Order: sequence, then C-alpha cells, then structure tokens
Amino acid sequence: MKLRTILLGAREHNASDVHILVGFPPMFRIGGDIVATKGGPMSTELIDAMIRDSLVDEQIARLNAAWQLCASVIYPEVGRSRMTVYKRNGVFELAIRMSEPVVRTRQQLGLPTIVDDLARKTQGLVILTGPTGVGKTTTLHYMLDLINAERPCKVITIEDPIEYVHSFKRAIVVQQELLADVLDYSSALRHVLRQDPDVVAVGEMRDQDTIYTALMAAETGHLVIATLHTPGAVDVVQRMVSAFPDGQQHEIRYMLANTLQGVVAQQLLPRATSKGVVLAAEVLMGIQSVRHHIRDNAAHQLYSEMQSGKRHGMMTLDHTLIELYQAGEITYDTAMTYARHPENLKKKAGA
Repeated sequence: MKLRTILLGAREHNASDVHILVGFPPMFRIGGDIVATKGGPMSTELIDAMIRDSLVDEQIARLNAAWQLCASVIYPEVGRSRMTVYKRNGVFELAIRMSEPVVRTRQQLGLPTIVDDLARKTQGLVILTGPTGVGKTTTLHYMLDLINAERPCKVITIEDPIEYVHSFKRAIVVQQELLADVLDYSSALRHVLRQDPDVVAVGEMRDQDTIYTALMAAETGHLVIATLHTPGAVDVVQRMVSAFPDGQQHEIRYMLANTLQGVVAQQLLPRATSKGVVLAAEVLMGIQSVRHHIRDNAAHQLYSEMQSGKRHGMMTLDHTLIELYQAGEITYDTAMTYARHPENLKKKAGA
C-alpha cells in the first residue's frame, strides 16, 4: 500500500488526520472520531518505505538522529499534508494532518469578529494560543488570507511545515519552511527582518530567542502573528516572561506591554447536535489597562479585564461556553468540563 493511496482515501472521506501504526490498518479522524479503514495491518517495513519515499536525504538523516520529524508531503491529486514521524516501541509510525485545500471563512471556522480587527492591525503582536490540535494554524492562515485580500504589503511566514500555500492577491506572500528553507525559527526570524516585511507570521514561538526576536520585530513597526502553546489567554504573559532569566523579565514585560495587540485562545469542543467539533475562544485585547497590568507584573488581574472588557471585543472562555450551551451547540456536561470556574458557570446556566 502506498502513502499516496491512503491520503487520497483520507481526502475523499474528509478526514482531518491519518494515523499509521504498526499492526493496525490506517486510521482516519473523521468528525472528531478515529475510524479504522478496511485496509490490512501496517508493517514496519511498509511504514519505513513510506518514510523513505516521502523524505529527502537530509530529512532522513535528521530523523535518524532525532527520532522524530515534521515534514510536508505533497501529491498533486491529494494536495498538501503535514507528516509527523515518531517512534513507538522502537519503530517509526506516522501521524498526518490533512491540510485544507482552501481557507474557510470566519463564520465557517466559528471565530469571533475581533479576529478580523486584529488581522487589520499594522503593527504589534497578535498571539494565537491553546493546546495542540485546536486550530491555531488554521486561524493563522485565515488571518493571513484576509491580509492578502485587503492589503498591498509583504507577508513573510516561517512554518514547520507549510500547511497552506497562499497565492498572491494584493500582498506578496513569502512562505519559508523549517529544514527546507530555514534552519530554525530564531535565526530565520532575524533574517526575515532584513527582507522588508510588513507582516511576519511565526508558526510557533518555541524558545527564548524566538520570543525575543518576535517582540523586537513587533516593537520596530511590524505586525507579528505567532502561535504559542498555553491553556488560555492569561497564561500567555507568564509563559513568555518565564522563558527568560529573572534579570531580563522586567524588560520582556515592558516589550510585551508595549506591543501586545491581542491574544486569541482556542479550544475545540464536541458538538451536541452532531458529530464534529465547535470552536470556543477567549480573547484578551491589548488595551491600556491590560498593558498596565503586564508592566506591573499583575497578570492575575487580566482575567477580570476579560470579564469586563466586552466592549473592547474581550471574552472569557466561560462566557463563550455559556453562549454555546444556550445556543444548543454543546452539552451542559461539555461546558462544565471545560469551564475555568464551573460554579459560576453553573449559576449562569441556571442549573
């Protein structure tokens, strides 16, 4: 069995992900659920052959050294997908995310309207956060597509790997892929700033150097859109500041306070009415009072700002959960499971 055949089947069944494990048939994630295909069990030899056919020599060398790798896989009849290679019980297996062929609309994605306002900023830092697999990259590309459609500018992205290719509309879009075009995020980001960008998109702020360079780029008049892994919007401040030693944290708080335009934190929840998922977002906007709390190392005040900042486009996750529950999009149990403050949500739900 060829990887191309498996991915073609995944595309035909609208699968979001493909899992190829030794001893099991290929698995598809469809509507949030893992479904086994009718194919035979995969062998180590077959998976190794798929890996060799999909990677170039340099990538294979890196995989053998690190035992894990992410890379783009492109077939004309399938499109682009992101293949993650990892080891289980000493052998390689695959997890593959199927890239969407077109960027969905904000309404289709379920994003709040404030995301459009953030995409239209001309400078500063916008952060998309949440756990792995909640659609941060999808939101990032939605924002880039909006910029591309509306603004004659230069956009440069650094991605690992590239999941959606942007055609030129009104903007020049230069997309660079880790290990194919650049070696790492931090050095790539420093070089990007010499390429006359207006907008810089960073696939993930993974380390101290990348965070610092992103903040510096936002300070010098660029719009920087980056993703981060944190549970919620408020956690972003602590995550970024704590990446630095004590003697530098004061500087980082000031840089963040001066540049932050907004944080969008995402969760994907099971729908109540059908198979599939619905997006729940919380939003923290970089208004003056929020910037003040960040400078004063008072991140604990930011949740209250989100609670009272509806007129600025802010919302807490609990606020979004109660709206989704009242609209019949999610069940009461789902709302309670994901709530930050379950007791308060229970009162609002009238339970």
